[in-house]
Amino acid sequence: MKKILIIRLSSIGDIVLTSPIVRCLKNQTGACIHYLVKPEFKALLENSPYIDKLHLLNNRLKSTIDDIKKENFDYLIDLHNNIRTIILKKSIRIKSFTYSKQSLRRFLHLNFSSKIKLNHVVNNYFLALNSLNVKNDNRGLDYFFSNERTDFDVKSKYICWSVGASHQNKMLSVETIIYICNKIDLPIYLIGGKKETEIGDKIVLYTENKHVKNFCGKADLNYSAKIIDKCSLLLTNDTGMMHIGAALKKKIISFWGCTKPSQGFRPYIDSPKSIEIIYSPHSKPCSKHGKFCKSLVDGCVKKIKSEKIVNEIKKVLKSPSFH
Repeated sequence: MKKILIIRLSSIGDIVLTSPIVRCLKNQTGACIHYLVKPEFKALLENSPYIDKLHLLNNRLKSTIDDIKKENFDYLIDLHNNIRTIILKKSIRIKSFTYSKQSLRRFLHLNFSSKIKLNHVVNNYFLALNSLNVKNDNRGLDYFFSNERTDFDVKSKYICWSVGASHQNKMLSVETIIYICNKIDLPIYLIGGKKETEIGDKIVLYTENKHVKNFCGKADLNYSAKIIDKCSLLLTNDTGMMHIGAALKKKIISFWGCTKPSQGFRPYIDSPKSIEIIYSPHSKPCSKHGKFCKSLVDGCVKKIKSEKIVNEIKKVLKSPSFH
């Protein structure tokens, strides 16, 4: 049996987007699959039935290299392709396959023309496996929960709203969220990290919708995923929770400004389940990861009209599939 190490060190969305690779490698090769990731993201992978062993990146890179060398892997698949993984590959010295970031095309897409097409990152991941003859089974993304019971079991319909993002420029304004909550006659559960706790508290305080609950900073990664799993609709910025929603096959409305779906990170799910509300959809992205905005100090996603979002939500709520 071949032994394969997959490397993707971070972050939430990028790791979830590797799940078809893990599944197809396991199912199509029968290999023993190991995965190297940063410790803070282990919850995304530790329940996968397709991973035989999880390795956590040590702060001392040499220690990680020594541990990996002891495993005697046949192949290494680098789905991160950064300085750290390059050092790992050079130190371990086994046959490796590396995903291409399409750096030149991304640069041209970002700076010259949004008409330059980019593959979805999942398809780029699969290109790295061509030599192993592993093909995409087109079953989408995976997300696996532990068997541990949670007290979260809601039978009534509700909307989940992921209010955070890796950069402020990718987030809708608090005022916009409050306005939309006021227009929706359904419970809305807010999720996010500790840095979004104050945002969630403010929304709950000022909204007229008394069925808004703030889970920001109170629910860990898996608990937040459970909230997504039970929801009837996920509202989200361009963030990792969006990809968890896609893995759980949820109906998604996502909001885009500084980043655009054309960059290859749109929800990897059947298009009827995904609605993308994009500020200036035909313009170039402002920046690669949404750190900088070309037109607004705190992000052009905030220029999306609140009524446009309300109308899209109401369309979903009225659709036969919602009932």
